[in-house]
Amino acid sequence: MEPVTYEDILSAQERIREWIHRTPVLTSRLLNRITGAELYFKCENFQRAGAFKFRGASNAVLSLGEEEARRGVLTHSSGNHAGALALAASLRGIKAYIVMPSNAPRIKRAAVESYGGIITECGPTLESRERTTAEVQKRTGATMIHPYNNPVVIAGQGTAALELHEEIGRLDAVLAPVGGGGLLSGTAVAMKRVKPDTQVFGCEPQNADDASRSFRAGRILPVENPNTIADGLRTSLGDQTFPIIRKFVDDILLVSEADIVRSMRLIWERMKIVVEPSGAVPFAAVLAHKDRFA
Repeated sequence: MEPVTYEDILSAQERIREWIHRTPVLTSRLLNRITGAELYFKCENFQRAGAFKFRGASNAVLSLGEEEARRGVLTHSSGNHAGALALAASLRGIKAYIVMPSNAPRIKRAAVESYGGIITECGPTLESRERTTAEVQKRTGATMIHPYNNPVVIAGQGTAALELHEEIGRLDAVLAPVGGGGLLSGTAVAMKRVKPDTQVFGCEPQNADDASRSFRAGRILPVENPNTIADGLRTSLGDQTFPIIRKFVDDILLVSEADIVRSMRLIWERMKIVVEPSGAVPFAAVLAHKDRFA
């Protein structure tokens, strides 16, 4: 049985409809000219909490029964999922316990605090993160909401692709960044159902190429000390996301750090919107693999 089905994504869309922003899709004639392709940018940087992560977080929070919700939710995250879960929890009036490493970006920590998240600091290692999370869970009884390796979160992330399809329809390819694989796997399940001949690509920094290596090896090969400007893509795939990616994704494309910076700069200068490096990676892949998309 599939960990996440198209029906799960439709249910998520209905569940979170009143909570999320239906984000705009933007185009740029200049960027079309540079790439020789017709590009549509789904602007999840305009989503609540500033990222697509709010879709999965709100679907997870809204899926909880009353008793579970009363005990609150818990996650470990140094980035956008932490803020997204804290906001979703505050909207339902429940507590969010967030385990954050001591080296988490200050701006992301401030975001969690502004949404009322209760932060517990841990060391910057996976072992410390998991140990601290287990301690907080034992103390609070809160429900763990994993940032990506969770079917309810994956279904929520898939709603972005569903919206893109509803708006544009005639898509030859859809590209999504890949770190832990929540967005990519949700995107792939949605697209392969609504338009099976649309190709789905994961996009990843060369300096954090574990998804690409895992995809080719047929087993999860965890990332080791990735050094990339795309800080949101430093995570390894999970046992829920990897099987979906293997089944539904056509390929995973790699980009250099220079490609990412160039992509981000073009989006800033030409489209006048601010994107973080991870969000610029799919456009970087189009620039780096022009022949494939022209």
